[in-house]
Amino acid sequence: MMKDKRLIYGVLLTDRMAGAAPVQALLTEYGCHIRTRLGLHNVDDTFCSAKGLLLLEMFGDETKCRELGEKLAAIEGVEVQSMEFCC
Repeated sequence: MMKDKRLIYGVLLTDRMAGAAPVQALLTEYGCHIRTRLGLHNVDDTFCSAKGLLLLEMFGDETKCRELGEKLAAIEGVEVQSMEFCC
């Protein structure tokens, strides 16, 4: 269990339309291990970016949390980076 750690994933989708469904399926599957989820993308009256960025704060079993990161990174057009804070 990640009591003394904070694991944060940055998940970049280079094509939101193609990557959204498989990413969402994993987020649903691992939903009990996601404490916080924030989605960001550029949008205004005339433009909606094809790229999207998710920030995920993980919770619970460390093996499951890292498994999610690996599965997300295996999706074409998805890049995952992590930050880990202690205590």
